[in-house]
Amino acid sequence: MNKPLRRISLFCGLLVLALLIRTNWLQYVQAEELSTRKENRRVQIAQYATERGNIIVAGEPITGSAVTDGSDYKFKRTYKEGALWSPVTGYASQAFGSTQLESLEDGILTGNDDRLFFDRTIGMFTGEKKQGGNVVTTLNPDAQRAAFKELGEKKGAVAAIDPRTGAILALVSTPSYDPSSFAGNSKADEKAWVELKDSEDKKLVNRALRETYPPGSTFKVVTAAAALEHGVVKGIDDPTDTPEPYILPGTQTKLPNSHTGCEKASLNEALRISCNSVFANMGDKVTRDNMVETAEKFGFNNDKIDIPVRAFASIYDKKMGRDGNAQSAIGQFNTAATPLQMAMVTAAIANDGKLMKPYMVDHLTAPNLDIIEKHEPQEMSRPLSAANAQKVQEMMVNVVEKGTGANAKIKDVKVGGKTGTAQHGEGNKKRPYAWFISYAEGPDGTSPVAVAVVIEDSEGTARDDISGGGLAAPVAQAVMKAVLKSQG
Repeated sequence: MNKPLRRISLFCGLLVLALLIRTNWLQYVQAEELSTRKENRRVQIAQYATERGNIIVAGEPITGSAVTDGSDYKFKRTYKEGALWSPVTGYASQAFGSTQLESLEDGILTGNDDRLFFDRTIGMFTGEKKQGGNVVTTLNPDAQRAAFKELGEKKGAVAAIDPRTGAILALVSTPSYDPSSFAGNSKADEKAWVELKDSEDKKLVNRALRETYPPGSTFKVVTAAAALEHGVVKGIDDPTDTPEPYILPGTQTKLPNSHTGCEKASLNEALRISCNSVFANMGDKVTRDNMVETAEKFGFNNDKIDIPVRAFASIYDKKMGRDGNAQSAIGQFNTAATPLQMAMVTAAIANDGKLMKPYMVDHLTAPNLDIIEKHEPQEMSRPLSAANAQKVQEMMVNVVEKGTGANAKIKDVKVGGKTGTAQHGEGNKKRPYAWFISYAEGPDGTSPVAVAVVIEDSEGTARDDISGGGLAAPVAQAVMKAVLKSQG
């Protein structure tokens, strides 16, 4: 063979080798990346080629599947009482992707999870069609419906937790949306999606997990816990050294109170009538760093709280000055919290100082209903001792029985709570947020439910009538009643 032919042969050989290397690289190295790219339409077609498994509440599916006409996608997702449950399920749309449980547990629901490999293999031999597994939640349907009904047309959210385990019993956000309205890929689905996406009411936002608000006076229970834990006060009925008027440290600014009787008031009395001065004074005496320590034990400044949907981090500022810390100690300044976070605070207090990690999925099942993963309750932290938690409980019971939380009373049940009316906006000119946190004690002395309610805005309610006790407490009461009734 002459030299020109040898060169051509060598060059062709190199081209063949390069082609083989590239083919193997695509098939074995990049296979997973390519197969999961959103541009790969075959993956999407396969995803909707079979019925999805279901999301389960109290033994009943709140999701389903329906055949899609005139589309490459055979099935689309359906939802029962979609607006009620969308803060839990999220959505699964042929055109717009998926969120929350529908996204995080997609492998189980589609049947593609490696833990379902055996079921898929058996199906190949038996001829059974591929099936998805199920996601079984911790939600209490009665509590969910009570919260949704009581919030009604108001903008707001509710989070309810079983303090003993951390199981989430209710997760509501209003105004809500029906995921069925855009589960397909038709023009009607696109229109519904655009309307929701552009809605001024932010219906697609899960306010219980993904919005933070100034917690207002509900945060005073955290400050009370910090004051007790760090030895600033010992007895909840002992007078404090709070002057009237109280001047924010390092300033000449007087901090106003909504009630008289706050001068030298005890923690118990100060929480009952919600004295700003007493708790600002306590926050200053605890010091910023110790306030941060206590707040973080309750879950603040943690951006990895997954239930398994990730919640936004609630904030207690680590770098503010003394005046900012005093204001933050009453739930203002830079302090911000999700409803889930304030439910966690309440749950820890109700559970004698032990904060359990919140969770929303009890277990996952294979198509044949075999359990493939079971959640076990986990302790998250100890924000305060059992003795101090019981002192704060006593103070919160006093708020309901003799103070601003009377609208949360339940006959023959011990209820503890705290109201909050949080100012916000430039110069505090916007309509305030109404908060209420509470827990109910069961017959065995433990609490089966802790609740946090926030109402952003209530149309038709005069500004001066917006209060945690007036607007949010009845919602919390309804949720607590529903849980107690379902358990007993």
